[in-house]
Amino acid sequence: MSYIKTIAADQASGAVHDMYQHQEEHWGYVPNYAKSFSHRPEVLARWGRLLAEIRRPLDDRRFELATFAAAAYLKHTACSLAHGGILADMIGTDEAVAIAEGREAEVLPAVDTAIVRFARDIARDAGEVSAAQVDELRSEYGLDEGEIFDIAAAAAARCFFTKILDAVGSKPDDPLLAANSELTKGLLR
Repeated sequence: MSYIKTIAADQASGAVHDMYQHQEEHWGYVPNYAKSFSHRPEVLARWGRLLAEIRRPLDDRRFELATFAAAAYLKHTACSLAHGGILADMIGTDEAVAIAEGREAEVLPAVDTAIVRFARDIARDAGEVSAAQVDELRSEYGLDEGEIFDIAAAAAARCFFTKILDAVGSKPDDPLLAANSELTKGLLR
């Protein structure tokens, strides 16, 4: 389940107990990602507040496009399934799988294709993003400075979260793997 020993739910107290209780109320179980934060529950709480602020100005579709593109590029199964499932509900499972496979131009409008590619480039190597790429988002697709920042923040935030979970060996939960079998099959091939 994890490379680090996590605090078991029946052993949790204080902030860890509260975090687990909140997660169980939301998901119906305590997800592995939350257990990975059992030694630093305040980090998960602050992450949640930061993510809420990053997400606030974005519409749901744009947030999920950027988040899923970053998670799928990084091959983070849990985040890809969670956000891919939300995105699949919006645009379709086959379309979400096409994005994960780099075929977004076949299934998305041009502006969304540009957003996915920008988010993927941030996940690949943010230092290699160029002024020309950003200018294209502005001049070709009409995104303003704030919208470009929001997409960059959503993609970079997903990178942060997935890197922590990968580094400590957090694995996807069975309910997440079973939630959308077509999406799971498409992402795990």
